[in-house]
Amino acid sequence: MAEQLRELARRIALALPETTESSDHNPAHSAFKVRDKTFCWFLNNHHGDGRIALVMKGMPGAQGVLVDADPARFFVPPYVGHKGWIGLRLDLPDVDWDQAEMLLTEAWRATAPKRVAALLEAAGPRP
Repeated sequence: MAEQLRELARRIALALPETTESSDHNPAHSAFKVRDKTFCWFLNNHHGDGRIALVMKGMPGAQGVLVDADPARFFVPPYVGHKGWIGLRLDLPDVDWDQAEMLLTEAWRATAPKRVAALLEAAGPRP
């Protein structure tokens, strides 16, 4: 199941301009980066937490809204949660992949240099 979920997340993330993927220290985890800056991690049982999740950079105020609205699905991730990053569980039923794509895209936009972000705007809406 984890590899299928990673593949779905990978398809979304790698469709964004200049995105790369790395699995530096743990093959169960992937970091998605734009211009060598991480905007999202795919984590499988990170430090034994039992979750399969995306942890991504959040827009100001988004973390609190999402966690308050659905605390079973969204969480404040360790290490980066104090910076507004958002955890999204993928190991629960009925993952909203449209919402995941929106959040990943926002994380990418918040991380990408302006000239790179303009590439996404120039490409228009994604199918």
